[in-house]
Amino acid sequence: MIEIKEFTGHIRNWQALCEELEIDTALSRTEREHKILKKAYTKWGNNMADHLHGMFAFALWDEAEKKLFCLRDQFGTKPFFYYVTADGNLLYSTSIRRILEQPGFVKELNVDMLQIYMTLTYPAGEDTFFKGIRKLLPGRYLIWQDGKLTIERYWRPQFNPDNEKSLEDWADEIHETVKQMMSEVKTDDETAESFLSGGVDSSYVLAMSDAEMSDSCGYDDERFDESGLAKQTADLLGRKNSRCLITPQDYFGIVPYVMYNMEQPLGDASAIAFAIACRETAKHTKLCYSGEGADEFFGGYNMYRNAERYGENLKTFYVGNTNIMKEDEKQRILKSYNPDVLPINLVKSIYEENEGLDPLSKMSDVDIQIWLEGDIYLNVDRMSTAAGLEIRMPLTDRRIFDIASRLPSKYKVNEEQNKVAFRTAAAKVLPEEIAFRKKLGFIVPIRIWLADENYNGDVRRLLNSDLAAQFFNRDEILAIFDEYIGGNSDNWRKIWTIYTFLVWYEEYFVKR
Repeated sequence: MIEIKEFTGHIRNWQALCEELEIDTALSRTEREHKILKKAYTKWGNNMADHLHGMFAFALWDEAEKKLFCLRDQFGTKPFFYYVTADGNLLYSTSIRRILEQPGFVKELNVDMLQIYMTLTYPAGEDTFFKGIRKLLPGRYLIWQDGKLTIERYWRPQFNPDNEKSLEDWADEIHETVKQMMSEVKTDDETAESFLSGGVDSSYVLAMSDAEMSDSCGYDDERFDESGLAKQTADLLGRKNSRCLITPQDYFGIVPYVMYNMEQPLGDASAIAFAIACRETAKHTKLCYSGEGADEFFGGYNMYRNAERYGENLKTFYVGNTNIMKEDEKQRILKSYNPDVLPINLVKSIYEENEGLDPLSKMSDVDIQIWLEGDIYLNVDRMSTAAGLEIRMPLTDRRIFDIASRLPSKYKVNEEQNKVAFRTAAAKVLPEEIAFRKKLGFIVPIRIWLADENYNGDVRRLLNSDLAAQFFNRDEILAIFDEYIGGNSDNWRKIWTIYTFLVWYEEYFVKR
């Protein structure tokens, strides 16, 4: 007998699997997905993930073998954690909080993670901020049998550029595959809305979907407000648009909620805005699309255009999309500094895997394995779950990545543009001014708000607190803050990263 112990996610190719595994398609979604997992495990065993498309993490108990089998999807869109107790029991869950509640867990801070966090602004790699709790990394499965833990890797990103096809050929393949994703991403009886910014990814997803309502967030400050562009796109596509206005009071007020529900600190300032957007959207739908994945797959970040210039030097410094503090600065700031805990160590094995690839493919590989899992997907999953909103990401799919893995770098970025082939595909259903609009990112006016005494009271409180003094040399972090207030706006990320850690620590180690 196979028992489902944990499951979170959405199996995208459920219809094909039901036919192959002889499962009644009239079952409820939960019954259907549980049967798929059980029968897929029975038929394909440890290789079952090769047959699944979608977003998923799960744990199955095989009664006959007395074996626990746990698996996380290829990109890590859904989380999975485990912990071995002092008396040799395995605790596991798709939520850290559920592990904290289980007998045998001993709560202790993993202080080494703070060093990683101070550079990357998110919890990267296998370790977490809770000592002993580890992440099952993307593309891995875990077996617990006879008190023995085994972890195997079943998938990793691989790049094999094909220079035989034209740009139009690639755009056609992307477009046809996105069309297939959109046909699978929901059932006919489900109603979905779609997050919409001013960018091409969310615009393309909306254009290819049947969502009648799009959801955007914006600010009073027009320098940071993309909601006007989103409304124009929605109007052009004949869709409705719901706009959530984010005020600084809303933004700072929700930070403790975000850090608690994130379960680990996250210094990505857009996560706070995303949390507000999820709560507002959940008031009128329980299912929403989002466009994550395309930037990392298809060369969407402006820094990717510097890849050739970096060349072989990449492996000495490129640790992912964010890198805000160097080691000498962290040594000055932190009360406890371990010279063996370096962010570059997290990516050494990735550079060994992608030896011989072009520089852009190497950057993309690092971001897919480190940044996407550690920041983007963590944010999407935790904030949507907290709000009671299910988010599906049609552009995050092995079949989409398969195209990106074969796409030559010249069709990803050039001197003028990023995501060239992807934008060319999107232009089949979007006007060129939208498909080829310059990437803005999910921008937040935090660099301005953080300096405003009307809003930064809690930041000042924590930076000056005894709690901060446990981890930081307060004079050093206050000097960074004073520099920021004095006009060095680049320091806002450092302050925000320190502040979000302190808020998280207060939530998990002081209040609870």
